[in-house]
Amino acid sequence: MRENFNLTNFTQHLAAGTPLLAISSNNEQRACNLIQAAGTRALKGVPEPKIWSCESGFGSDNKATDDNNPVTALRWALSQHGHGIYIFLDLHWYWNDNPQIQRLLIDFAQRRSNEHKCLVFIASDIVIPKTLSNHIVHLNHPLPNAAEITSFLENNRKNDPFLEQVLSQDGALRKMVIAAQGLDLIRLERALRMAKITKGKHVQEVIEALHRDKKQALEQSGIIEFIDNNLSDGDVGGMGNLKHWMEKREEAFGSTELAQGNNLPSGVLLMGIRGCGKSLFVKAIAARWSLPLLRLDMATIYAGTHGSPEQSLHHACQLAEAMSPCVLWIDEIESGISEQGFKSGGGSSSRVLGYFLTWMQEKTSPVFVAATANAIETLPAEVLRKGRFDEIFYIALPGLEERQDIFRIHLKANSLDPTLFDPETLAHSSKGFSGAEIEQAVSSACFEALSAHRATTSRDIMEAIGKTVPISVTMAEQIKKIEAWAFKRAVPASDQTER
Repeated sequence: MRENFNLTNFTQHLAAGTPLLAISSNNEQRACNLIQAAGTRALKGVPEPKIWSCESGFGSDNKATDDNNPVTALRWALSQHGHGIYIFLDLHWYWNDNPQIQRLLIDFAQRRSNEHKCLVFIASDIVIPKTLSNHIVHLNHPLPNAAEITSFLENNRKNDPFLEQVLSQDGALRKMVIAAQGLDLIRLERALRMAKITKGKHVQEVIEALHRDKKQALEQSGIIEFIDNNLSDGDVGGMGNLKHWMEKREEAFGSTELAQGNNLPSGVLLMGIRGCGKSLFVKAIAARWSLPLLRLDMATIYAGTHGSPEQSLHHACQLAEAMSPCVLWIDEIESGISEQGFKSGGGSSSRVLGYFLTWMQEKTSPVFVAATANAIETLPAEVLRKGRFDEIFYIALPGLEERQDIFRIHLKANSLDPTLFDPETLAHSSKGFSGAEIEQAVSSACFEALSAHRATTSRDIMEAIGKTVPISVTMAEQIKKIEAWAFKRAVPASDQTER
């Protein structure tokens, strides 16, 4: 995993004489401020870092007429004597196709010198050419943590009456720090200005503004989706064992002692056929624990539209950690890290799996990973080993009592009074139905009644049930195989045995 860029880490690199450093950061000014602080700490008498951009060159630091030319700028920086830090904001646009730049950097990296001269390259997402990869240390600048956000808010409230008014409300600072996690300071400042303009003086209104910006930031990333979620575990029928497991772990995410992620539940893997409620239960976990829900689609990781699969997954995990505490929903995890994928995807799939397993094992931030799988038997054994996920649950087709619960839930969802129907008879008639098929039967019955301009009746639902060929029939052989695999490898989500 790539090293994080922080004051301690960067100071150590300067003291060690690391010549070339690349920093992936979405906030140039924040990165430059930290570099300046590290330089003062690591090197006595070091001048302020000199900053180059393709537009302004080194500014007043260099009188060269062709200063905004990257080769000229590099040669000037390398010709200077003594300790120094030289920050290049735009060099990554030039180095891929410029052999002069690559040669200058390689020669500098290989040169032994007592001078502590460091060249730093900053961009939102730097891709280092292969010819330079052995010579440049690549660091990742994480999004602001809770302490940094707290410091930002406290410093700005002194000169901002609006922010002072908001933060003076009971518990406002803590709530806003939690809401702002996952935003860089530029976005945070912009969201606060928008809240000020729209007269959002109550802390909850400001938090909603932060959430809107956070959702937009995730959408722009294209990798992780912010899921609006107003579900509760009461909207999920059955799954008693799984609900009990969830309830016992609820306190962990509300505990002040565990705010840093120590001893928190790591994650859960839910397996079962399509339509059995896996995705629904993931939403219920996030709602029950009052955590934001982020969805990661493994197909997006391999699409190549956001860099290599490894880069995309690394970025996704970064975003999740920055948004923590949160639930990270990995939908159909087998589509990204299955045994078949290794055979067709080559080394890329292996690297993605390796990174994911390392991250699951080493993460300390409160990110609860909730993964779903339709074909869990295709997952590599390393994923299923204890210590990755806290538990693996198998969600089977609902039993008799569970089907009654599911009918009641969907009758209410369609503004129907369950007491006017016979859920027990409906449940007996729908043996072998999945939760999704029960939902569809109720929905179809409502449409039939609506088209006839009358109220929905139990008979309408019974007719819809009769017209449905359930998944237990169409996929009978596959279900038997899945249940046989899960029998000794997974915990049943329900203790009901009647199907």
